[in-house]
Amino acid sequence: MSSDAPYYRLAGRIFADFSGTIAIPAVAGALFGKWLDTRYGTEPRYLLIFLTLALVITAFAIVKKAKKYTVQYESLMNRKN
Repeated sequence: MSSDAPYYRLAGRIFADFSGTIAIPAVAGALFGKWLDTRYGTEPRYLLIFLTLALVITAFAIVKKAKKYTVQYESLMNRKN
């Protein structure tokens, strides 16, 4: 096993976690906003509201997860040294 394997595993977890964190709120917000706009004839009001809300939620989640992964990365670095 390569000595870099733990770093690759961490990178894979970060990629998967951040991908979902970005995509899920954006898609959910777009679908729900579009549905509300179609239902009430308010296009694009709710779409923009829910996409903005998704952006804010995503930003906070990314910062929180980045801090968590920074601790994990530093733990790997300390084990290596």
